[in-house]
Amino acid sequence: MDIRVQDAPFDLGAEANAFAAKQSGMGALVMFTGIVRDLNDGGLDAMEIEHYPGMTEKAIEKIANEALSRWNLGDILVIHRYGRLQPDEVIMMVATSAPHRADAFQGAEFLMDFLKSRAPFWKKEVGGDSVDWVAARDEDEDALSRW
Repeated sequence: MDIRVQDAPFDLGAEANAFAAKQSGMGALVMFTGIVRDLNDGGLDAMEIEHYPGMTEKAIEKIANEALSRWNLGDILVIHRYGRLQPDEVIMMVATSAPHRADAFQGAEFLMDFLKSRAPFWKKEVGGDSVDWVAARDEDEDALSRW
């Protein structure tokens, strides 16, 4: 398991290849990448993401361990950025491996739902003269109810 919270950009292809190269006996790899979206039709200058070092990694590690206990996963990679990010920048990556695809997909979805709704990150959108904290969305909360 590899959990990283970092301000620096990462090379998606290199991370995916490195994760894949470490897997042995796995029949499935699932990878998801989140990208900063401009939902304001060009009004977003940046997204600023804050977190508490140490606490954030522990929270993600806890949910990753829960994923390992629920599904037959071989490995997990979570990378999440913080700091000031521009629209269209890569913000996070989740990768799972498993002997079978269903476990890999479900484990990845579980992790993504947690990261979106429960991981201790605070996001604000900066655009023009406004700065707005991003509130929890009902559909993100609803996604957690299936787990």
